[in-house]
Amino acid sequence: MVRLFRFGELGHERPGLVGADGVHRDVGAFGEDYGEEFFGSDGLSRLLSWLEETRSELAPAIEPAQVRWAPVVRRPSKIVCVGLNYRAHAEETGARLPREPKIFMKATTALAGVNDPLELPRDSSSTDYEVELALVIGTQLRYADAASARAAIFGYTVMNDYSEREFQKEREGQWVKGKSADGFAPLGPYLVPAAQLDPGNLRLWLSVDGEVRQDSSTSDLVFDVVEVVRSISQYMTLLPGDVISTGTPSGVGAGFSPPRYLRPGDIVRYGIDGIGEAVQAVVAPGADTSDPTWLASLRASRKMPA
Repeated sequence: MVRLFRFGELGHERPGLVGADGVHRDVGAFGEDYGEEFFGSDGLSRLLSWLEETRSELAPAIEPAQVRWAPVVRRPSKIVCVGLNYRAHAEETGARLPREPKIFMKATTALAGVNDPLELPRDSSSTDYEVELALVIGTQLRYADAASARAAIFGYTVMNDYSEREFQKEREGQWVKGKSADGFAPLGPYLVPAAQLDPGNLRLWLSVDGEVRQDSSTSDLVFDVVEVVRSISQYMTLLPGDVISTGTPSGVGAGFSPPRYLRPGDIVRYGIDGIGEAVQAVVAPGADTSDPTWLASLRASRKMPA
């Protein structure tokens, strides 16, 4: 199995690759990051050929526990999301099932690494979590049929569609207000090529402070990934590297009575079987996380395990 990832401090991210040997390698010397040019020009085949020719001499091994995990895609032209796309989630919100995929956008500035702290937005009172299967587009697409939509999917990853519910629903405007805060789109840790994964029956899960809140399967999707891509392409041109997040299952904080939203100090873990998992600490607006001891202090204050 081949898996792509990106790593490095903010503003200095580099592409990485895990091959059949299971070694995490820095492939920055290849000369291309994982963006529109890479995904739209047979980048993976070229990368694998380059890696074989160099015999890994220019692709040193790295220790994944020692680096920051960056978003798996360099900033895409857009992040398109699908709402109410799991039957049980629609039921918990009291909403009717949509007749076609219900779409909204997230700002690309919401992208984050999957282990970055989640800083709550200023004036937030209702920040919620939503683990989701996301896909990355590999071919420019417009007015697609099902076959071309399927062929256009480069691969699959994990996104947490964090949402500020009061911003989303109570303030004038569209959902994008509650979906686009900085850090509200952690993406990764890995991007798995589409040929290596069946997206129709993947377990996805999320816990808060060790309590499982979401635990479902993509078999509960209302619209499968092909129909999602096909439908979205009727309304906009999709470009290589664009991210589509396909919706969240039941168990979101807003679905509890009373709602159970995120608070500073919460530890959020989530993942999708066959792709990977992430863990993020929730911090207050303006929290200083530059001190390397901040997470230890947070865990001590909440009596969280290391």
